[in-house]
Order: sequence, then structure tokens, then C-alpha cells
Amino acid sequence: MGWISVVFVHKAIEALSGRSRMSGRSPLADADMRALFGIAGIDPDDPVDPKRMVADDRFFALMERIAGAPGGGRAVPVLIGASMRCDDYGAFGLAFKSATDLGGSFRRVERYGRIVTSIANFRLVIGDAEAAMEVIPGREQRLGLTMTNEIAVAAAVALAREVSGGDFTPTRVEFMHSAPDDDSVQQAHFRCPILHDAPRDALVAPVERLAKPNRLGDRSISAFFDTHLDGELAGFAEPAGFGTRVREAILEVLSEGAPTLAQTAGRIGMSSRTLQRRLAADDKAYQDLVTEARRALAEQLLSRTEYALAEVAFLTGFSDQSTFSRAFKRWNGTTPAGYRRAAQQAL
Repeated sequence: MGWISVVFVHKAIEALSGRSRMSGRSPLADADMRALFGIAGIDPDDPVDPKRMVADDRFFALMERIAGAPGGGRAVPVLIGASMRCDDYGAFGLAFKSATDLGGSFRRVERYGRIVTSIANFRLVIGDAEAAMEVIPGREQRLGLTMTNEIAVAAAVALAREVSGGDFTPTRVEFMHSAPDDDSVQQAHFRCPILHDAPRDALVAPVERLAKPNRLGDRSISAFFDTHLDGELAGFAEPAGFGTRVREAILEVLSEGAPTLAQTAGRIGMSSRTLQRRLAADDKAYQDLVTEARRALAEQLLSRTEYALAEVAFLTGFSDQSTFSRAFKRWNGTTPAGYRRAAQQAL
């Protein structure tokens, strides 16, 4: 299970209420707003603390309810993202704002983003001419996640404009979902070509744009917040459990081969030494988590899909089917084919 800051719950409901007024409808009644907060499992009268988290499935359910709301609920994700400001994110936002250039801001999102959410996190991909802030794909394909990824891209554009004085415009933005019937809200916010049905969710900009100084960038203040956020990460208590977070990071890249400890540490924003220390404190071994991730994914693929055994081997990070089959039999006492037959008979 993942998590997201309560800030996004408040922003989502505010955006829906504003969208309702813009479309000529009445603002949301207090009872309706409280019902929406109830879906997320929070009390709307509580202080808005960026460090307080809600479970991702609750947030997805909220976004899916908003999607079906009268007045263009599917426009709400971009409205949420467009409304985000650095100060909404606490210390994380101040680190983004004080970075000396936009590239530094984006690298802080890549490194520290999970302080505010474990979903819709970014990776910075730099090519020869273009750089992309790509949303790391989630494993759960549902409308709520699609909308959350759209929030992330829209927010990244809004924050980039804030720190650069408003002159930032992406080369393009890309979304995996199909174009909405009315994309006027998206066009008004992004002000650049929008590519739908793309292979990723991302904003793309010229590489040289990353080197342009930020309006309020300050090297010493930026270093201070880096140290502060490193401390937060070191003591960060993931709501889903630290071992679960590590397994999720492993699962995200298994099809590319089992990741090393150093690679996984980089994905979750900490050093190899810190990752080893955190796992040791929980009496866990990294290689055991790799095995758990592989075994769980293999069992899911064998029982719920028609993938060929060679494809299952590839998706679980094995170089060939025979190596996968030997490992699976060692885990479960039966072959992958035998496990699949037993799963199908149990249906």
C-alpha cells in the first residue's frame, strides 16, 4: 500500500468545488464536501499538515468519485496540479524553490518526492537535446492512479513556473491516457503540445533549460534543506512498512533483471549504507526481499494471466526459463506449470 499527503485531498476537493462554480453550478454543499473527505478517511476540520498521509487506495477512490462529478470532474487533476505552490509542500517545497537552477529542483523531486507521496514519483531522464521528468509507472492500473499521475505532471509544471518567474513552458507533455472530450483546461495550463496515448506520463523540456538559474535559488539555503531532507528520509517511517516499500521498488524494475542493493537504494532516495542499516534494524536481508518480490509476482502471473512460462521468467527478472523453473520449485515445491494447473483447478 502507498500513501499521499493530505494536502492533495484538500486541493482535490477545493478544485472540484471551484470547477462546479465555473460550470455554472452551485458550490459543493458542506455535507457533500464532508462526504468526499470521508472517502479519504480524514476530518476536514483537522489542520492541513503536509506530513500527514492517507492511503493511496483511499485517494484513488476519491479521485474516481470526482471523475464522475457533474461539471467536468476529469479536468480536476490538472486544476489541482496548477494550484500547487512550493509552500504547500513544507520543507520539500522550500528545497525545490531554493535550488540554484531548475535541474537542481527536478533532482530534488526525484530524490525526496516520497516524503510527500509514494505514488506518482518522478525520475529525471536527460538525453542529448531533451530532458524528461517521467512519472515512475505504478503497478495498479486504475483511473485514480491515472488522475494522480496527471496531477503530478501538472504540479511539476506549476512549480517550475513558480521558481523561474513564470517563463517556463515545456516542449511538450505526454500522457498514457487518451485525450478527454474537452481539453481546454489542459491546454490553458500546459501551453504546449499535449501528446496522449503516449508510452509514459512526463513533461519534456530542452536540456539547456535545466541550467537556467532559479529566481530565488540560493546555494547555501539549498544545501541546508538537502541536509534537512536527508535527515527526514533517514528517519522516515513509511506507512506501508519499510520492507514493503523496498519490495515495491524491486518489483518496479524486475523485468530489467533483479536490481542490486545500490540500485534499489537510489530508487528510494537513500544511500546503500542507510538501506542496509534500515533493513538490519527490521531483521531483514535485502536478498530475501528480492526473493519475496519475485515469488509473489510469479505466483500472481501464473494464477491470473495466460503468459507463457518464458514470459513469466522474464517479468520476474530471470535470464532464462530453466533458471526460473528451478527457483520456483525451490520456493513452492512444485513447477510453475504445476502451480498454474492447481490455481486453475481451484477457480
